[in-house]
Amino acid sequence: MDLVYFVLCAYGITQVLVFSRLLERIRPAYHFFHCPMCMGFWAGAFLLALSPYTDLFTYTVSGVNGFLLGSLSSGTSYILCMLIGDGGLQHEYRSTAPVDTEVDAQTSRQVLQG
Repeated sequence: MDLVYFVLCAYGITQVLVFSRLLERIRPAYHFFHCPMCMGFWAGAFLLALSPYTDLFTYTVSGVNGFLLGSLSSGTSYILCMLIGDGGLQHEYRSTAPVDTEVDAQTSRQVLQG
């Protein structure tokens, strides 16, 4: 359960830093504030530093844990940001097959007539 709390906290912090109006003034000057993957990493590292002060999750503060939890936070924050938007769940289907925009007139008449 510690890991779930950690990931959700990291995602929440990332959302606030990347998309909130709170930071609109400084966001244009710093590119990494636009990237959920970059901010997700630093949110995870920040949460690890807060680990001794919370009962939600407890991790040993070390460089290796910082890198691993930062990476975990980066990946999950990015995935969640791509899946969930202001309007709810997002989905986008992109076919790699070429799309034929021309429709055969004979075929379209047959389909319309039944």
